[in-house]
Amino acid sequence: MGRQPRTLRGKVIVVTGGAQGIGATTAGALARLGARVAIGDLDLVRAEKTAGELGPDAVALALDVTDTRGFTAFLDEVEQRLGPIDVLINNAGIMPLAPLEEEDDAATRRQLEINLHAVIHGTREAVRRMRPRGSGHIVNVASMAGKAGFPGGATYCATKHGVVGLSEAVHLELHGTGVDVSCVMPAIVRTELASGLKEAKMIKSVSPDEVAAAIVEALRHPRFDVYVPKSLDALGRVTRLLPRSFGEWLVRTLGGDQVLASAAHSSARAGYEARAAESAPGAGSGERA
Repeated sequence: MGRQPRTLRGKVIVVTGGAQGIGATTAGALARLGARVAIGDLDLVRAEKTAGELGPDAVALALDVTDTRGFTAFLDEVEQRLGPIDVLINNAGIMPLAPLEEEDDAATRRQLEINLHAVIHGTREAVRRMRPRGSGHIVNVASMAGKAGFPGGATYCATKHGVVGLSEAVHLELHGTGVDVSCVMPAIVRTELASGLKEAKMIKSVSPDEVAAAIVEALRHPRFDVYVPKSLDALGRVTRLLPRSFGEWLVRTLGGDQVLASAAHSSARAGYEARAAESAPGAGSGERA
């Protein structure tokens, strides 16, 4: 007989980058299951609107994940208002696209600060709070770009590889402590972040609802690897067994090498790219101590 699914009712769950996209959809799914959800986002107006739609057990707070002191203070305030944090979902992220030689240093720093350093800091803060209690769950949203490299998004891939490696290491560090770690690796998710991206052969894009459902499932039945869709796991296992030259030929044949590269200069991404460039107020001068 299988283990009973964990209940999420009454759990305090934090979602970074929760005002829209995957974050907002996940927050909604959790709220419907009775969780007390805290949304952190740079866009406080949109975050408040999202929280308002979820009911009285949801709160929205301003959060710049590149401000480490501010991130810690945000988590402190969540605990003051809702109680000890049971789940932290590190979801905030950006994906500016360009060939590496065209990417300016500011864009590189923004991605490193938001996609990787903020996840490291959030994970560390969660461990410090959860480990003494002997319970908790950390969910880090990575990408299939954390398992393979895709032209047009070299730095993005580097940050997501970092999130996967971080999650794997912390998962082992926390073995037997009662604190779980899950790493979410979706294919292309149809949100604003994917503006201008074409469909790849064999790997269909997924909706935010599918990612949210996978996260909820991982919280109810804890596991480390969370692929969305699940078929990505099998595909990854097969390609890792192939010689590199054949694997790269297969990727080119399926058009995987053009998924990000073809959108790098797409006019359909202009609005998103502009917003991504303004998404890390604290990143330009490095970490705020």
